[in-house]
Amino acid sequence: MNIADRIQNLRKLRGISQEQLADRLGVSRQTISKWESEQSAPDMEKIILLSDYFEVTTDYLLKGIEKQEEGSPKPDARIFSLTGTTLGFLGIVISVAIWMERKTVAAVAIGLILTAMSVMIHQIGQILGGSNAAQARKQYWLLAPWYLVLIPYSCVINFAQAIVQGFFPLIAPIPELTNSLIAFAAGWLGYFLICLLTDAFLVTKNKIVHFLE
Repeated sequence: MNIADRIQNLRKLRGISQEQLADRLGVSRQTISKWESEQSAPDMEKIILLSDYFEVTTDYLLKGIEKQEEGSPKPDARIFSLTGTTLGFLGIVISVAIWMERKTVAAVAIGLILTAMSVMIHQIGQILGGSNAAQARKQYWLLAPWYLVLIPYSCVINFAQAIVQGFFPLIAPIPELTNSLIAFAAGWLGYFLICLLTDAFLVTKNKIVHFLE
């Protein structure tokens, strides 16, 4: 692996595009592209800026010599994010199962607690994890809206539907069918639109296309 490969690898591990790295260093995107394709090499000033930004030594960038760190290596942040994602979806499944069986508000409480724990586990991984924390963050938040949104959204939709139709407000973890099939379908459609639009926003904002290439 040469300096061009190391710069590209560090950039992708950080989860940023060539344009974002160029902005950090005060150079053009074409300059970053030339570095990564071996058409040119950064001067010593830019090597120092790269080492500061990526938190590696100049020896690593120039020669591939990694710094010997004391203590045990940092845990993989992706494991925390995967665990958090699994717990989030499991929380929805458990919440819905309890609701279908008992129709109790406890189903909502259990779902909210488990999805909140999902976020907490992910955040612990961001604090303790190593250089793959950015990758773990992107992977986590692409799926997170689908289980973080459902219960709060359903409570709001069911409450509004009950008020409009003159029923007692219903607190449930999923949109419930009352006496209006149209309102029921609109409730689920709204949920899917919110999650899809949130994912589209995250993909655009963080340039995940570059990250996945």
